[in-house]
Amino acid sequence: MKQLFSNLLFKVFIAIVLGIVFGLFLPESINRIFATFNAFFGQFLNFAIPLIILGLIMPAISDLGKGAGKMLLITAGIAYGSTIFSGFMSYFTSSTIFPSLLASHVNDVANVADEGKDLEPYFSITIPAVIDVMSALVLAFVIGLGLSYQENSALKKVVKNFETIIMQVIENVIVPLLPVFILGIFANMSYSGQVYSILSVFINIIGVIFAMHIFLLILQYVITGAIVKKNPIKLLATMMPAYFTALGTQSSAATIPVTLEQAEKNGVSPKIAGFVVPLCATIHLSGSIMKITACAMALMILEGVPYNFGMFAGFIFMLGVAMVAAPGVPGGAIMAAIGVLQSMLGFSEEMIGLMIALYIAMDSFGTACNVTGDGAIALVVDKITDKQP
Repeated sequence: MKQLFSNLLFKVFIAIVLGIVFGLFLPESINRIFATFNAFFGQFLNFAIPLIILGLIMPAISDLGKGAGKMLLITAGIAYGSTIFSGFMSYFTSSTIFPSLLASHVNDVANVADEGKDLEPYFSITIPAVIDVMSALVLAFVIGLGLSYQENSALKKVVKNFETIIMQVIENVIVPLLPVFILGIFANMSYSGQVYSILSVFINIIGVIFAMHIFLLILQYVITGAIVKKNPIKLLATMMPAYFTALGTQSSAATIPVTLEQAEKNGVSPKIAGFVVPLCATIHLSGSIMKITACAMALMILEGVPYNFGMFAGFIFMLGVAMVAAPGVPGGAIMAAIGVLQSMLGFSEEMIGLMIALYIAMDSFGTACNVTGDGAIALVVDKITDKQP
């Protein structure tokens, strides 16, 4: 029971239920307390996002420079290619299905929004960011790449210490308060009459994304089976313990021991598996990028925000790099992606909150897709390096 109450997905579910109940039945004066908290927490998120980008991306990129040579390049290239492919598959599928699927919900939300029945905070505090998001991204890449060529740099130690601080902020401040933030968002939507449209949208989106996850895993192992000349169904079936372990842990890092064991059962050499699986737990996020791309498009359609292929292409390529910084905690990938969502797709505070709720609702399935795909990459790398002298 204690483990259940400590689960982030369970907390978000309870927050959504309480938000709906509070918005429907509690007086406006009480609901405005949550609106006030959301106003403050939203400002804190805006302040923290550039720091999260710096604190997570700089050390992640600098670590990739550690001498693993050709195997590192091969693994990173395949992992990034798989992640980007998943993002574009998600874009084309979502852009085909979502406009018609969500058409009625767009009209419902627009009609409710015109009534202007939103909760106002009692007061608000402005917390300016010390650096804007795009500048933080560029600075993180520049410093991270520079540090990747330095072995004993004093700045690298500072960057590592800064990463520890940012991880503490995420794990001890942001993640624990996210359910309250989501409660406030759903209380406002319930109070304004939007909540039923949003919940039905959630169900439709989750169904489509789950189907895409299954298709992606089958496709990954069909391609892998053709490369290594093994039965793809047997390869995928062997990885199922890793899949179900990830469903429970919601963490690629925590699933590494099981992923390693199952990859070796598929015939990957212990040396290759021991290198590829831990690395891919950090840099291979095909399930995560699929969720974020699909959810982002759904929310933009719902809010009437214009989008095009060029906008999402840049977003997907940048997101594939930014999520390398995703920490090994539930919801880590969406924390790393918030800055890109704001800077490249123009997401508002409310859209970010809905994005977090949607992402966490599917976090287990995305993580399971990530780690199961790691087994496919290990097989391909093992096949490629086996042919090299």
